Amino acid sequence: MTAVWIIIGLIVLLALVLIGIYNRLVTLKNRTNESWSDIDVQLKRRYDLIPNLVETVKGYAAHERQAFENVTRARAAALSAQGPQAKGEADNVLTGALKSLFAIAEAYPELKANQNFAKLQDELADTENKVQAARRFYNANVRDLNTAIQTFPTNLLARGFGFTSREFFEVGTETEKQPVAVKF
Repeated sequence: MTAVWIIIGLIVLLALVLIGIYNRLVTLKNRTNESWSDIDVQLKRRYDLIPNLVETVKGYAAHERQAFENVTRARAAALSAQGPQAKGEADNVLTGALKSLFAIAEAYPELKANQNFAKLQDELADTENKVQAARRFYNANVRDLNTAIQTFPTNLLARGFGFTSREFFEVGTETEKQPVAVKF
């Protein structure tokens, strides 16, 4: 009779361990999904500011059509990108296009003095900071999820439960890691 209770106890203990592992993985997955959503929200805010910025600059530098088209194309590509790697690459292209737009704005002192432009600039700088914070939060959650999936004994059960590793949201090359200059 004692052997039966020991076996029942071991089965209950194993079930509790499995439930604990599964619940931990679900929590980590949900945190990762939430943090990706935070990045999407901030990137959407950034993408929404860009047309206003382009229109403001256009009013002063209408002959810089190629730069405006580049920003518009890069924004459209960034909006349609899916997943961390594609979003990161599209965001890098958009950042480069924005740098050229700000370089154009440097040549127009009256544009730099425009309050609407200054406000858009401040909002874009604030959004860049929020994107950076959201990126760090997401990458920390991805690290925790990937670590849990890859460590023993969770790794034995994670695949069976359908949990997979996630990609980090990273910036590209060293030149792309430079911040967007938004101060004039």
